[in-house]
Amino acid sequence: MNPTSLVTPTAPTDLDYEAFRSTAVDQFVPLQVTSDRPDAFHGRMHGSVLDDVHVVDIGATAHTVERTPDLIARGGADRYKVTMQLAGRGLLVQDGREAVLEPGDLAIYDTGRPYSLIFDEATRILVFMFPRRLVDLPVDSVGELTSVRFPGDRGVGAIVGPLLRRTADPAQQRSRATASRLTYGALDFVTTLLSDELDQRSDPRDPHAALVRRIRAYIDDHLGDADLDPGQIASAHYISTRHLHGLFQGQGTTVAAWIRSQRLERCRRDLLDPVFADRSVGAVAARWGLHDAAHFSRIFKATFGLAPSEHRQSARR
Repeated sequence: MNPTSLVTPTAPTDLDYEAFRSTAVDQFVPLQVTSDRPDAFHGRMHGSVLDDVHVVDIGATAHTVERTPDLIARGGADRYKVTMQLAGRGLLVQDGREAVLEPGDLAIYDTGRPYSLIFDEATRILVFMFPRRLVDLPVDSVGELTSVRFPGDRGVGAIVGPLLRRTADPAQQRSRATASRLTYGALDFVTTLLSDELDQRSDPRDPHAALVRRIRAYIDDHLGDADLDPGQIASAHYISTRHLHGLFQGQGTTVAAWIRSQRLERCRRDLLDPVFADRSVGAVAARWGLHDAAHFSRIFKATFGLAPSEHRQSARR
């Protein structure tokens, strides 16, 4: 195997206070890191980057991390971060909620809104940072779950936590294709964790919430249908197109935008998957209902910053 095709995590690096602050910004988004004892501060950080997914293992003495409105204005406001507490205890604060995290616990937060992470003792955490589009849920729905503790010893969290940890194992050297499938598969499990929590919180007697879930599932099942449109979706659920548009507006998006985003994400993954390496870019797009090759290339590049063929080549580097 060509060594350049491997995804190899960086080696752990010992960091003093100033180096830790600088490295945190380099690895993530603009952040403010403070410590009551900067002279005695000690940290270690190592991770890897695959496409636009950052995976970082962080250990440090007591400190606080803040994302303020001024820092948000400097960039990186379109990402989620999932943290897994590995050692010590942490406090996550966002959207008026506080989550006390013990080893094994998980939580999600949004870089587009202020948050704080407070560690009053030596700690170790694993952080996944990735674009919001990789979670197949409306931003408003995920916003209900920021700074919520997902226990790592029961429920879906007991499945997702070990998977995230193994996916980020720094001892592993994996091909880009393998790393891609593992990483995006792990993020699919994160979506499952969030969906499960939303389902548990929803009122089973609420027909509105149940309808939205059925419609999203219907869209997922019919993404390969080139004729999928609001009329078809509304008819399949015995509602008017006006009602359908209202449901998606309440989720902070539109029907067309949701369908397009889901199709593009499926195409992006297929282009990296060696299973589909013998298929043309046009065939991959058509598999997900996008039959106009020129239009597909334009919207793909506008969304991901690379042409489909360039994205496919990136998996072979």
